[in-house]
Amino acid sequence: MTHKMHIAWLAPVMLGSALPGLALAQANDETTASPDLSPLVVTATRNRSQAGETPQKVTVITREQIEQQLAITQDPGQVLSNLIPSYSPSRQKLSNAGETFRGRSPLFLIDGVPQSNPLRDSSRDSYTIDLSMVERIEVIHGASAEHGLGATGGLINFVTRRADGDGVNQHAGISVTSDDDFRSEGLGYKLNYRLSGQSGDWDYLTAISRQQHGVFFDGNDDIVGIAYPGELQNSTSHDLFGKFGYWIDDDQNLELSLNHFDLEEGDDYVPVVGDRSAGIPTTARRGNPEGEPGHNRVSMARLAYSHADWYGNALDAQVYRQRFRAQFATTPFFPYQDGTGSVRYDQTRNESDKLGGKFTISRDGLLDDRLKLTTGIDVLQDETRQMLVHTERTYVPETRFRNYAAFVQGDISLTDSLSLHTGVRHEYAELDVDTFSTLDRSNVTQDNVSVEGGSPSFNETLYNLGLVYQVTDWAQLYANYSEGFGMPDVGRVLRGIDTPGQDIDTLLQLQPIVTDNREIGARFDWERYGLELSYYESNSDYGERLTEENGTFVGSRERTEIQGVEVTGEMRLGDAHDLRLSYAHAQGKSDTSGDGRVDTKLTGINIAPDTLRLGWSAAWSDRLSSHLQASYYFDRSVDDPELEFDGYGLVDASLAYRLPAGKLSFGIENLTDKEYITYYSQSARISDEYYFTGRGRTLTLGYQLDF
Repeated sequence: MTHKMHIAWLAPVMLGSALPGLALAQANDETTASPDLSPLVVTATRNRSQAGETPQKVTVITREQIEQQLAITQDPGQVLSNLIPSYSPSRQKLSNAGETFRGRSPLFLIDGVPQSNPLRDSSRDSYTIDLSMVERIEVIHGASAEHGLGATGGLINFVTRRADGDGVNQHAGISVTSDDDFRSEGLGYKLNYRLSGQSGDWDYLTAISRQQHGVFFDGNDDIVGIAYPGELQNSTSHDLFGKFGYWIDDDQNLELSLNHFDLEEGDDYVPVVGDRSAGIPTTARRGNPEGEPGHNRVSMARLAYSHADWYGNALDAQVYRQRFRAQFATTPFFPYQDGTGSVRYDQTRNESDKLGGKFTISRDGLLDDRLKLTTGIDVLQDETRQMLVHTERTYVPETRFRNYAAFVQGDISLTDSLSLHTGVRHEYAELDVDTFSTLDRSNVTQDNVSVEGGSPSFNETLYNLGLVYQVTDWAQLYANYSEGFGMPDVGRVLRGIDTPGQDIDTLLQLQPIVTDNREIGARFDWERYGLELSYYESNSDYGERLTEENGTFVGSRERTEIQGVEVTGEMRLGDAHDLRLSYAHAQGKSDTSGDGRVDTKLTGINIAPDTLRLGWSAAWSDRLSSHLQASYYFDRSVDDPELEFDGYGLVDASLAYRLPAGKLSFGIENLTDKEYITYYSQSARISDEYYFTGRGRTLTLGYQLDF
């Protein structure tokens, strides 16, 4: 075995699912490149935790599962919702506002590089890479300080593809999507190509994808309404990805990865506003919207170095840069006069630039091979602002955020069956905002307020403590306490200041969000059967609950408490059939009265409905396979009767057939062509403009070829 293959199996790699025993069996069935796939390591954990040994719930979405979903839907939000318990139903829009994880915000990462923009949340952080570039998705459930800022609900790490073995390998794919009436305006397509290989001490991978979405039709054959914050339908996107590695010796590797994702909305459809009280959803018609099309443009560069034996330690280091630009459609909130004196309406663009680094050292085998220590330092600089596109006015002033953190994590084998996992992370953060005036709009009386600048700083020490007890060879118990650290939407706070005489240093709303996550769970592995149960509580003294005021969302700093249960199960019937089940229940309240007691139920903008999902994958022959999945979202009642949710169920299906050259797939989203109002539209906001139906029966035909 060459040194490159040897290192590849020791490097952080995880194949499988949330159920470790089944994951390993599945990997052994499907992979023959190496006789030993252990250890299976979750790269989203800084201490390289092995699957099935973590004191909190971890889900790993494999490439096989991603491809099953992409045969049905090309919406990343839908893929995540279908595969992650406690993740909200997809809005089916470019904006993922309201798509929460355990009732809070997840931190999205690509190979450990943060994609979320907490200073001015664009709610588009799950749309920064095409899933054809992703090998697997690692999910840590619950608040976590593993990667610092932002993971109050959990971590979602997109792990990108690597070079495929020796020599030169190529992949080409094409898919066509249509509504079930095959209307030309509903047609979409996707093309992707990938080239990878190894040559001596070098390996490389380059890939490109291009996707065109048609308009979406609902179960009543009406066009789904257009959303101002951002649309997937009638959009065009492309992704350019490259990864280049050099093996210095058997232990050292240097890797450079680059990614540029660009999605641009169409400009030939306009919304037809519905009537929520009458049950009439918003639709769309052909027309020319005012202003420029919205877009998402994200560029990322990452340079990583790893040393498997640096004086007996494992060393990982990376530096990265990310450039994020999110432009929103024209809205009536920003009137201005053009050169002729006519009233026009402006649109906003979020601009965020990140520069950071992560440095981790881990040493195993201490205390007679019972202790593993991991320590490291993280640094981050984030500069964010929100501008008006046509008038070049500042809506949110430039906000400079610097974050420094040091951590140490210890994993101790107390006995052969009991292990302790504990750590501490200290965060120092500084926010710097110059003196500014809020936007001056003639039709808004509280605008044009002067605010004194400042540089508030925060110190937070975050802890985690967990136990894993191997009761028998098939039963395991775990318990965990962890804390997550996040910032409120600073830009939303700054742009909404309407009281003169305030200054940045004394604004309570700029204090950080610290979330406590308590969790107990059990894992059972009976060879072909697996089950995991977990109960969690997620509390924050100063959480952020979004509320709607005059058509826009503002952040209310309130105590919030969330409790939930997650159940995941898998059953393998012979070698041909795989059954999966997941159930997630959550409930939460916030303290709206300020008396220290939670009193108001959280609505759909904050928390997902109870959800039951079933999946059946079958291999009928060496060539033919199928996948059937069903999701049911249960009714939810809240204190505001207008935001109560009437549940609905959806069914999807796909077939795959391996040809002598390549593989053919056919998927159907919303198999029964059910007409329904989306969860967000029912339960997140009371608005005629945002009263949307979900996508009706949609067909996707795809072909993939490896050569």
